[in-house]
Amino acid sequence: MAASAAARQGAASVMKISFIVLTYNRTDALLAVLRSLSEQCNPEHEVLIADDGSRQDQVEMLFERCPAFTCPVRHVWHPDVGFTAAGARNLAAHFAKGDYLVFLDGDCIPNKSFVARHLLLAEPGFFVNGSRVLLSKTLTAEVLGSESNLPHCSAFFWLRARFRGDSNKLLHLINWPLSLFRVQQDFQWRGIRSCNFGVWRHDFVSVNGFDETFQGWGHEDADLVLRLHHLGLKRKNGFMATEVFHLWHPESKRDQESVNKNRVMARMKTNLVLAEKGLRELDTAAPLKITQLH
Repeated sequence: MAASAAARQGAASVMKISFIVLTYNRTDALLAVLRSLSEQCNPEHEVLIADDGSRQDQVEMLFERCPAFTCPVRHVWHPDVGFTAAGARNLAAHFAKGDYLVFLDGDCIPNKSFVARHLLLAEPGFFVNGSRVLLSKTLTAEVLGSESNLPHCSAFFWLRARFRGDSNKLLHLINWPLSLFRVQQDFQWRGIRSCNFGVWRHDFVSVNGFDETFQGWGHEDADLVLRLHHLGLKRKNGFMATEVFHLWHPESKRDQESVNKNRVMARMKTNLVLAEKGLRELDTAAPLKITQLH
């Protein structure tokens, strides 16, 4: 067992990961995410910024202030036609070159061991559902205003933040590197989030990526997890390992949430694997801009 784990860790150390970071008109938050990634990524990795149609001023800010990386960084932009997060992620995944994909939201700052932990937890036959720490509006404003290095803040900082109600948990202060208690055999709604999600590229391709027929906010990530389960994969939870610090933002419009949830519940009664509209249906001839930043 120990030898197998060591071999898996050795293979993971040279595995190429594509970090796909979703963004839309919030470059100040995106830069905080990129600063953390830049400290952790090595030349074997790559970062793709999946831009769901940000304004030109936001794009220019990114180009001017993007931190230095030792790995390739590309900005993949398509026109703003409404909330199309699934399409933006699929588009970036289409151009990804990694063996393994880690999806992040542009307002979710990775902890200081985020990359190493995703490497450790990556295992054939599994996908990794990451964890997050929710931050208050007040703390978010402080972080973005000072460009402080949140992942390197002390335990005292987080204890004070929890006491003040500026964060919702402290479990990220505990390191749990083992796979024990992480695996879920069956589909469960609880805790599914595409803002921090790791999956092998060939598995993501096998289910045809995110389903772009889901309209508006809500549950396209649950649909992806369900179809991965139908493919035969198991879910591994990344608590106390892959935490991200989720910056506060106003709640998205959720008028389609119940419709989307009902679609997923209906699909639970099927063996559906392929997205109705996903990677295979991408229109790469449509107006898009791909810019190499590093």
